[in-house]
Amino acid sequence: MEKFSTLTAVAAPLPMINVDTDMIIPKQFLKTTQRTGLGKALFHELRTNPDGSENPDFVLNKPAYKTAKILVAGANFGCGSSREHAAWSLLDFGFRVVFAPSFADIFYNNCFKNGILPIALPQDIIDKLMDDAERGANAVITVDLEKQEVRGPDGGTVKFDIDPFRKQCLMNGWDDIGLTLRNEKKISDYESKRAAWL
Repeated sequence: MEKFSTLTAVAAPLPMINVDTDMIIPKQFLKTTQRTGLGKALFHELRTNPDGSENPDFVLNKPAYKTAKILVAGANFGCGSSREHAAWSLLDFGFRVVFAPSFADIFYNNCFKNGILPIALPQDIIDKLMDDAERGANAVITVDLEKQEVRGPDGGTVKFDIDPFRKQCLMNGWDDIGLTLRNEKKISDYESKRAAWL
């Protein structure tokens, strides 16, 4: 998993509540266990017209947001089924941070396990970030995980809370496998002794 410390990037506004995982990545794209290539299916039904052409009105199809790495969304983001593909598709598209007033629990956990930082903030702050994000290419926001700060395009700073263990994992790039491999020598020692004992 890629380490996360500080990100300065364009933020895309998605002022919708209850965005579920099927909206993030529809069921027809869940046939793979690969984490790559899913970015093209992100928000498929919103990004494309019924004839398969690109919907020019959807935020991520607008030139200013095609390289956005921060998403500002409404409450209860990631609700619905527990598909981890939702986090995979966001990451593969390029998103590293998602702001929302609240997240569905399983989606929230899946973000951390895949290198995405989900930040829950009060609605009034989300409203301000959403307004900032409406500026297009000028909607540059900085997220400093070490200081637990968000800096807006106007220079305003907001603090956010994060579980210390999750913060450590993101900053070091440790997913579940990475955490296990930190104890590789102990595991190998145990296995060699166990083999001899058996």
